[in-house]
Amino acid sequence: MSKTVELARHLETLHINNMYKSDFYWTWDKSDEEIDAVFTVADALRDLRERNKNTKIFNSGLGISIFRDNSTRTRFSFASACNLLGLEEQVLDEKKSQIAHGETVRETANMVSFMADVIGIRDDMFIGEGHKYQKTFMDALEEGYRDGILEQRPTLVNLQCDVDHPTQALADILTLMENTKKPLSKCKLVFCGDTRNNVAYCLMYICAKLGIHYVGWGPKELAPAADVVEYCREVGKETGAVVEYGEDRELIKGADALYTDIWASMGEEDKIPERVKLLTPYKVTGEVLKVIRALAEEHMTMVIVTHEMAFARAVSDRVVFLDGGVIVEQGSPEQVFENPQQERTREFLKSYCETSSAQA
Repeated sequence: MSKTVELARHLETLHINNMYKSDFYWTWDKSDEEIDAVFTVADALRDLRERNKNTKIFNSGLGISIFRDNSTRTRFSFASACNLLGLEEQVLDEKKSQIAHGETVRETANMVSFMADVIGIRDDMFIGEGHKYQKTFMDALEEGYRDGILEQRPTLVNLQCDVDHPTQALADILTLMENTKKPLSKCKLVFCGDTRNNVAYCLMYICAKLGIHYVGWGPKELAPAADVVEYCREVGKETGAVVEYGEDRELIKGADALYTDIWASMGEEDKIPERVKLLTPYKVTGEVLKVIRALAEEHMTMVIVTHEMAFARAVSDRVVFLDGGVIVEQGSPEQVFENPQQERTREFLKSYCETSSAQA
């Protein structure tokens, strides 16, 4: 029996009817079984792809992507997902559409949705606006479908808004599950840096929901909102999750995964100089790496996302190189760093070595 067949049988045991013809705005409003279903389907699709089996469930159709700010990984991940399932991606560039001439959200939503099966929207530039735009867009679609303008109603996938980044959060937790090989209730994830940005929030939400020990390690000036922390702690009372935040370096001890982000969230680029000063003590370098090295010597299982190549080579047992959200190459440090098999890996390592030499 193939792995995919086993996963399909497991899927049949889950109560997930509410997911059909519904939108995916957030992770925290999904049931445990619905989250389980997402992980199960992802596992099945990967199994099919690895065995070179057909993964297409659509013979035609469009996946519309609307990116209202810059994106690399999410943009290419959405395009890859559309292709994997048999949809053709069509990017809506607002500057090259009638939106630039004053077309309303309602008009745009209905126009681009003919023959569309899914719409992915990313809008996280301003607090209070991203989710509002996604909801306005989908309310217009619902009205268009109800009034007979649209023959079918596409599904929305939130590709990041100002309050959640569900695709990234779920992918991160799946990576944690695959690499720690232990129950999520035994895992500890530490977010280092700006602990009140939307990525930190989405990780806090999903950790609380799944019973994972979450720590936000960063300066008090960038502490998470009290109501968000309180909500997650209330959820944690039901799931067993611990939710903490603070400046104490001791908080990172025992972490299975260290997670960090850019100096300033999108829309706050003008604050980068002050953020660099504020967040430098929380970089995943220097003293933090010493703690990680010590934990590695104690044979603690950890998942680390880093651009510190020398450090990764020194402490890791296994290296996974990703580009655009896709695994390009994986293996032992010796295999990946000394004898990479993929051209993209060789290009990256060459670029890294040249940059390091120039900085030295």
